[in-house]
Amino acid sequence: MSQAPILVWIRRDLRLTDHAALTQAAGTGRPVIPVFIRDHTVDALGAAPKWRLGLGLDAYAQALKDKGSRLILRAGPAREVLEALVDETGADTVLWQRAYDPASVERDTAVKGALKDRGLKVESFLGHLLFEPWTVETKQGGYYKVYSPYWRAVQGREVAQPLTAPSSLKSPETWPGSDTLEDWQLGAEMRRGAAICAPYQQVGEAAAQQRLASFARDAIADYKTGRNMVAIDGCSMLSENLSLGEISPAQCWHAGQRAMQAGKDGAETWVKELVWRDFAWHLLWHTPHILDSNWREDWRAFPWNEDERRVEVIAWKRARTGIPFVDAAMREMYVTGRMHNRARMIVASYLTKHLMCHWRIGQAWFDDCLTDWDPASNALGWQWTAGCGPDAAPYFRVFNPITQREKFDPDCAYVNRWIAEGQRNPPATAQSYFDAIPERWAMRAQDDYPPPVVTAEDGRKAALDAYENRDF
Repeated sequence: MSQAPILVWIRRDLRLTDHAALTQAAGTGRPVIPVFIRDHTVDALGAAPKWRLGLGLDAYAQALKDKGSRLILRAGPAREVLEALVDETGADTVLWQRAYDPASVERDTAVKGALKDRGLKVESFLGHLLFEPWTVETKQGGYYKVYSPYWRAVQGREVAQPLTAPSSLKSPETWPGSDTLEDWQLGAEMRRGAAICAPYQQVGEAAAQQRLASFARDAIADYKTGRNMVAIDGCSMLSENLSLGEISPAQCWHAGQRAMQAGKDGAETWVKELVWRDFAWHLLWHTPHILDSNWREDWRAFPWNEDERRVEVIAWKRARTGIPFVDAAMREMYVTGRMHNRARMIVASYLTKHLMCHWRIGQAWFDDCLTDWDPASNALGWQWTAGCGPDAAPYFRVFNPITQREKFDPDCAYVNRWIAEGQRNPPATAQSYFDAIPERWAMRAQDDYPPPVVTAEDGRKAALDAYENRDF
């Protein structure tokens, strides 16, 4: 049998367990060379997700080291990097786990073809989703545009049990050269915000597994109601780890199934959220324009504002809209790298409806600020709230940020946690926002809290007037 090394191309799958490509490579008994490539898809990441990727790569490199292996880092076009490594190492096989965004699909198709033309064995695997996007079809053979029937189509499907981590990974006689994370400077764009955001990250596979275990034990039973209360830890927080594959969706699915079998009431609701994530990727695969243009083509005629220099847009980005629920949520994101899901709907509705701004402005800001960034979920979430996407909220539904705060943060615990202005002794969380933001914003905790740039009532009226007068 060949003893040529096997290259395992690591992407957004920074784990050892339930990693089909790594498991297959290890099972051959041949040397395994894990490699991560900093190509155009990495360089295109926003500041926070790129920084968080760096943290994840550091943790993953240590996990591989604990197995007697190492993570090779290379920068450049993926095809050129892999072909160079083949020449350097004598590898005859390249394995990876599939990605589904348009840029990755185009890249991977070209890489697979080029490597096969050279006579290499190339194989890719499921790993980032529960179900391949092309395997879930309507009775007519098309793709699903509405979530509820999608859920019914997959809820009874078999999801393979997660694979165990390889007990060992055989090293090559000589390791190829590697870049260093320090040289890559993946966190450079975060500047001083990195130190503020870092304590809120749960980095690596071990932390992800602990987070899942804790959630399944303590919070999943109350998830159906707890997930909407913004001041409590009612959510799993696993979106951060799922984004980088530090835990697999299959591991989460089976934990949810066990909780359902144990009679924990909120478990099915949580499993449905896992499937919503798959649904977002299902839509991205079949309709890739969801990333950058209105999914419903007639909405291209809607007169959204696209000028990011407007005072209202700057106030929204800097969390100074004068609407406490909106500003608290935006500050939570800037400090922690995440935002409560209920709050995401409120800030998105305020931008696209009260301020009548294009959803792409908000999508791009989230792309830059979220450490749990997921391109499919971000695009679908913004288009759902704006009313122009698949399975969207009715376009005439305008979330009232005042009544939403009264319902989901009744004692203002969330608002007070994140907004310092007006509090005699604001908590450290609220003050940390001013340590994280760029100094050129010239904001201080002692500033007066601003009046609303657009009130809830005026914004709702303007939005409904625009919807009533649209010509499509």
